[in-house]
Amino acid sequence: MRFGLGVPTGTEGLMYPVPYADITQAVDLAVEAERLGFESIWANDHLTTQPYVRAEFDQAPRYYDPMGYLAFVAAQTSRLRLATAIMVLPFRHPVVAAKQLATLDQLSGGRVVAGVGIGAYREEFEAMHPGAPLHRGEHAEEALQALTALLTQRRSSFEGRWIRYRDVESGPLPVQQPLPLLSGGNAPGSRDRAARYGHGWLPACLTSAEVRSGQDDIAARAARAGRRLPDRFDVALQLGVCLGATREAAVRRFEGSQLATHMRSLSSSTLKDQAGGLAERNLIGTVDDVGERIEAYAEAGVTTMAGLLFATDTVGETLEMMSQFSEAVMPAHAAQPVGAR
Repeated sequence: MRFGLGVPTGTEGLMYPVPYADITQAVDLAVEAERLGFESIWANDHLTTQPYVRAEFDQAPRYYDPMGYLAFVAAQTSRLRLATAIMVLPFRHPVVAAKQLATLDQLSGGRVVAGVGIGAYREEFEAMHPGAPLHRGEHAEEALQALTALLTQRRSSFEGRWIRYRDVESGPLPVQQPLPLLSGGNAPGSRDRAARYGHGWLPACLTSAEVRSGQDDIAARAARAGRRLPDRFDVALQLGVCLGATREAAVRRFEGSQLATHMRSLSSSTLKDQAGGLAERNLIGTVDDVGERIEAYAEAGVTTMAGLLFATDTVGETLEMMSQFSEAVMPAHAAQPVGAR
């Protein structure tokens, strides 16, 4: 199992309170993640404040551009994988997104992982393009095809319903060939895009049984499309973490956190149609409870605990729980020895 930290590029008011982390603290969290032995960091992507966040907080949250942030972190670290969870495909033309990803991969010496998807909040796209029609699933299908061409070919063109470009020569290409593209989301469309174009799948808050079922579905869809999945197909599951002296104490802390509030806000979109409580779909409990759940996920085929978010209210509390998690949980389950502390 590999472990990755969710970093605060667009988490204030969503997964964490407002205020939570200024830009210096956001970078410090990434640097500390490498020191503690986390394999990767995962940056999310938001452009404008969601209505429910505006209703809850008087102060505007700080949303940082994930690509600029990851480029700066690349210069402060040496081995940390730099991932997006997710890069919202409708926010950028694929020609621009490919240039950003290739540049970051060059700067970091081949450490980029691109988790991509349609985005949880359609209103962000609508704020950018008022009245513009967009079928986000169809757009994502075209965007992944375009990104694949732009990241692997010296020159390419694309003509689709939603995306068009002509005779683009985009160099240099990424260091990694291929640069990993993970399809983000729980919906059937996300699984289909993972099966047809992806190097991995990036769902959130699934049970181990749901992960296993999702992988079976991806394999079946790939077979129908005549595609052989990559040998190292990454199943990167996004989860929340809350450690406690007892399971009951951990559940109470989680249920009262901004992270739980955010997950409940996604009940009609990213996390819709999920049965059972959120505490059963995240890493909540004692060290032993969490370890048992990680083992169940590993047996179900999860390869990366991606973008882990800690149910805390301050950066100091996050650092404390990160340290506890790295010392008490990660060594028994990590794919490689946890780094020096």
